[in-house]
Amino acid sequence: MDDAAVEREDAPGPVGALLAADGPLAEHIQGFNPRPAQQSLADAVGRTLAAGGTLVAEAGTGTGKTFAYLAPALRQSGRVIISTGTRHLQDQLFGRDLPLVRRALGAAADVALLKGRNNYLCRHRLALARNVERAPQPRARLEKAARWANTTKSGDLAELDEVVEDDPLIPRITSTTDNCLGQECPEVNDCHVLHARRRAQQADLVVVNHHLLLADMALRDDGFGEILPTADAVIVDEAHQLPDVATRFFSTRVSNHQLLELARDTRAAATTEAPERAELPEAASGLATAVEGLEAALGERDARRPWEEVAGDAAVTSALEQLEEALGVLADELTLNAPRGKALEAASRRADDLREALAAVTAEDSPGEVHWYERGGRTLALHATPLEVASSFRYHMARHGGSWVFTSATLAVAGRFDYFCGRLGLRDAETAVWESPFDHRRQSLLYVPEGLPDPRADDYLPRLLEKVEPVLQASGGRAFLLFTSHRALADAAKRLEGRLPWPLFVQGSAPRGRLLEQFREAGNGVLLGTGSFWEGVDVRGEALSCVVIDKLPFGAPGDPVTDARIQALRNNGGNPFMDFQIPEAAIALKQGVGRLIRDASDYGVLVIGDPRLVEKPYGGLFLNSLPEMTRTRQVERVERFFRWHRGEGE
Repeated sequence: MDDAAVEREDAPGPVGALLAADGPLAEHIQGFNPRPAQQSLADAVGRTLAAGGTLVAEAGTGTGKTFAYLAPALRQSGRVIISTGTRHLQDQLFGRDLPLVRRALGAAADVALLKGRNNYLCRHRLALARNVERAPQPRARLEKAARWANTTKSGDLAELDEVVEDDPLIPRITSTTDNCLGQECPEVNDCHVLHARRRAQQADLVVVNHHLLLADMALRDDGFGEILPTADAVIVDEAHQLPDVATRFFSTRVSNHQLLELARDTRAAATTEAPERAELPEAASGLATAVEGLEAALGERDARRPWEEVAGDAAVTSALEQLEEALGVLADELTLNAPRGKALEAASRRADDLREALAAVTAEDSPGEVHWYERGGRTLALHATPLEVASSFRYHMARHGGSWVFTSATLAVAGRFDYFCGRLGLRDAETAVWESPFDHRRQSLLYVPEGLPDPRADDYLPRLLEKVEPVLQASGGRAFLLFTSHRALADAAKRLEGRLPWPLFVQGSAPRGRLLEQFREAGNGVLLGTGSFWEGVDVRGEALSCVVIDKLPFGAPGDPVTDARIQALRNNGGNPFMDFQIPEAAIALKQGVGRLIRDASDYGVLVIGDPRLVEKPYGGLFLNSLPEMTRTRQVERVERFFRWHRGEGE
């Protein structure tokens, strides 16, 4: 499907009519606003679900893509999987949007929500943890979880408000494919994971996340059965995230957390299944000590480096040998004692898998993948990452068959889908852009300050902040300052502390959700963020009237995966800058820009500090990927823009 074909549609088809002014959604959903682009998108999704094939659909902010795919999905006679980017979006889709559309259409479709197993309480592992934990604070948290376990019906950890991402409590009270005892588990009849899967297998429509979708593909390929029901159609929302999720999923990874959890679970299993075997807890302690040794040898924190850079270091080599030996000793002990109980048997399988994975991630780079390690916070992880996932994903899609819809607000680069389709190996896909219905020329202004140096200059950030301060004065705060690195974020926070008359919120000072809540409540705050604040953040109204982006978001120099992809493209005769770096940065920039205008009544100024946007020939590719906004390089024009929108005249 090309854009011209979409524009030629003068009236909504049978699915689009459901979202028309006289349709059931307008009748039953308060505040529903019919949009021609939404109706056209719904018709395109409906045709794809009915006829098969693949549709790649970019739907600009405000199109209403969620309702546009839910309406045809609920009318589909076959079984549909809807996959979205995060667990938060899963909950929002299943708990808010899906019930609205389902009631409005009077759809009889049976629906289910399914998450990965680490989102569900494992009663058996909770009991094991309570048996061995003696420290007061962890013990108190386990007891609180136990009280909740007596009342929950779903076992979904989202019900526990105080449990945050990367919470050390999570692996203690949930299971993995490695440590799950399956039908041998004493709590199998009350297994929340099993109940959720059975619900999904019975449902007509199942809401999952990208990681679970990929897990189902891989499990089915390995012959272990399927998590998700066989589906006639798959709709992938927030599809721009899928290539990176697939890259992580198809990687091999060994972390200190995996190794330490194996040691801890071995001790717990030995306590109940082999209490007289002192060799087991001794071997587990030896593994924990060896993990600490490798952490110390690698030293530097907050690092992402190729493994080959440290593979020849004597201290690292020695620590790795000790780790391999300690893991081997534990694996051998577990093999000897596996017949004593199901928990020891599961631990034995994990130890063998980790030995194999550790050998893989520390080997020399093989064609098509890069080996690297990262240190961050409490985490040490070693990776073997594929440089491309297109062939794997295309293979799994072909095995699955059926209809596929990929949609997001950010898939195209200057109107073309070559980059996204290439990363996933999508061939012969129909593609189209449904532009945002918002009047960006009236509602927004793009300001690129004059006189800034190259973004790599040492004085770039302080000079950028000087240019931004009069913009913040004009907007009255009410701004996101989005940075391309944590270092720039920290530097900006230090420079702005005490200088601004508005509340200052800095990523990392509180959980993301709480920061956003405080920002909205303040009404005139300035929030500094990076990473996760570039997307999935929805602040409507005057509370967010300005978005500042420090630089074009090119991949960080020195990142081992990025560098390896660049080198591979260069070796194959490609142009890494045009074929990889610019498309990747353009899609990321579109995500950041999308934070500004979230509603037809919003208005605001977008500041992009990077002079390359207007001074380099490739800047046009970025500009052509953004909404059609009025542009200026004069701060006086910014001040007039805000006065006009506030009714203050010139």
